[in-house]
Amino acid sequence: MIEQALRHCIDGRMETGEPILLAIDGDSAAGKSTLATALQQAYQCNVIHMDHFFLQAEQRTEARLAEPGGNVDYERFIEEVLTPLQAHSTFSYRPFDCKTMGFGPEITIRPHPLTVVEGAYSLHPVFGEPYHIKVFMTVDEPEQLRRIKARNGGAQIEQFQTKWIPMEKWYFSQLDIQARCDFVL
Repeated sequence: MIEQALRHCIDGRMETGEPILLAIDGDSAAGKSTLATALQQAYQCNVIHMDHFFLQAEQRTEARLAEPGGNVDYERFIEEVLTPLQAHSTFSYRPFDCKTMGFGPEITIRPHPLTVVEGAYSLHPVFGEPYHIKVFMTVDEPEQLRRIKARNGGAQIEQFQTKWIPMEKWYFSQLDIQARCDFVL
């Protein structure tokens, strides 16, 4: 699943000995998590999921959701993940679960030569330019809907079509996310 050019880029950067931060942004059901898992297996790297940083119910204000990518708690991501990652320190965070609308058990991340941040909104400009390698993944609409239905069940397909996918597309277009990437898969 890891494209040869991406693997070559990672391997080349790893030769420098400097820690690498890689982001995978893109469409729902485009294969972001699958690629992150393949990278984790190949490099035994850390994977952090942006899904763990969706807004809590009380944060979902009309004003916040009116921002491109505003449905992510980027303040918490910066404080709990990005800042310690850049300091190359061990840290922990609690993943937010949209199904339960609560936090799950703490996840500890230790420094590693490669850390992957996976998920839509991972390349939001509010994070600055912390990533050494940026990947954008896309999928055509019929395949996207098929994958969402297989992954989430038919009951959620309408919510994806009417809410989540339009929010992602708006974020991508307003902030020109794809154009900022090194790889488009």
